[in-house]
Amino acid sequence: MEFDQELYDYVLNAAKSFESSLDSRPVTPSDEVIKALDYFDEPLSNGGIEATQVIKMLHEVGEPGVVSSRGGRFYGFVTGGALPVAVAANWMAASWDQNGGPSVMSPISSKLEQVAGSWVLDALDLPASSTFGFVTGATMAGFTALSSARTKIYQNCGYDLKADGIRNAPKIRFVMSEEIHPTNIIALQYMGFGKNELEFVKCDEQGRIIPEEMPPLDDHTIVILQAGNVNSGSFDHFNEVCDLAEGTGAWVHVDAAFGGWVRASENYKHLANGMERADSWSLDCHKWLNVPHDSAIAICRDSNVMQDTFGVRASYLVPGSLREGYHFTPELSRRARGMEIWAALKYLGKDGLAEIIDRTCGFAKYCAKELENQGFEILNDVVINQIVATMKDEDKVDDFIKSVQQDGKTWFGPTDWKGRKAFRISISSHATTKEDIDISLKSIQENMP
Repeated sequence: MEFDQELYDYVLNAAKSFESSLDSRPVTPSDEVIKALDYFDEPLSNGGIEATQVIKMLHEVGEPGVVSSRGGRFYGFVTGGALPVAVAANWMAASWDQNGGPSVMSPISSKLEQVAGSWVLDALDLPASSTFGFVTGATMAGFTALSSARTKIYQNCGYDLKADGIRNAPKIRFVMSEEIHPTNIIALQYMGFGKNELEFVKCDEQGRIIPEEMPPLDDHTIVILQAGNVNSGSFDHFNEVCDLAEGTGAWVHVDAAFGGWVRASENYKHLANGMERADSWSLDCHKWLNVPHDSAIAICRDSNVMQDTFGVRASYLVPGSLREGYHFTPELSRRARGMEIWAALKYLGKDGLAEIIDRTCGFAKYCAKELENQGFEILNDVVINQIVATMKDEDKVDDFIKSVQQDGKTWFGPTDWKGRKAFRISISSHATTKEDIDISLKSIQENMP
């Protein structure tokens, strides 16, 4: 196949045009633009069309329907803005079309994932001997880590899950807070455990698990804690709960999807003290690390349990001298997603990563103060990047949010917090500036009922 210069030139120019428009384009598309996407509803042709025409249609018709989460004023979810260097690495990986599973299919992917994983452990001061697997997002990172935890619990019971299956397996207890992120429950459901089997522990006013409310733990128990409540940003009491688990044989997992990254900052790492004592962690990289979506890491302290859970043996899979990625994730074949993690960390270094954490948390505190000055009530302690706010007349919150969203200058969404109707602002993009915050605050003020 000949190199298509026209195709790649068009893609590059389209990408440059999009990048340069991030500050001026609407943060989210209008209803009219979304309706215009119906243009794509057409029968599949017999003959196809020329490649550049395909991409031209995607650009001209599709780009208006893009959410500008790469810019500095999208606060609807804890979403990073994708560092340009990470986007470029993503392009390289896609161009190379590498399989991140067997090392024989991509020695470069195997090497960079080993390096990137060890850098994450170093940056967050987690046990250096831990093993890790690169997956799509926090849901699958939780699934991967919790599946490994299940393996270890059954091993301690003398039960071989792979041989004998889950139907006759010993009972496992799962203990977590009432405020646990729902993706953890989904992960457990993927594993065959129903919500009615789970034990939920009461939380305080900030959504932190109350250690005194914990049930007795034993060697059939998996405890799930979280670093960063999805609303308040609060952190569970890691040391206190790990003290309760110590010596019991219980496994402690931390959903550290976004809050775990504060351990990279000297100013905020105290919030996650004790997190390192857990047995496993799940981290999203497309949040505060600001790499493109489809990127997360599952980490286990035990150096063997991930391979015991996911390791694949087949006559055609001959181990090489490099790390075999398929031993640490549910997939045998997958995208070489570790490359943009390596690129982001190589570009930022420890100081650059800490700067993103510090700056966005500082913006959250500034934004919360200004919202109070505008008459809003802040419902949480703004400890990191999360703001939960409401207005005196809560019945007007939904219309207010919709009005701001339609204005197009910023975007955030609704939430319910401790029985209050509210909105949530999450500031986690490297691209966010003080000017972005001020533009957003002005839009908020102009759209108040």
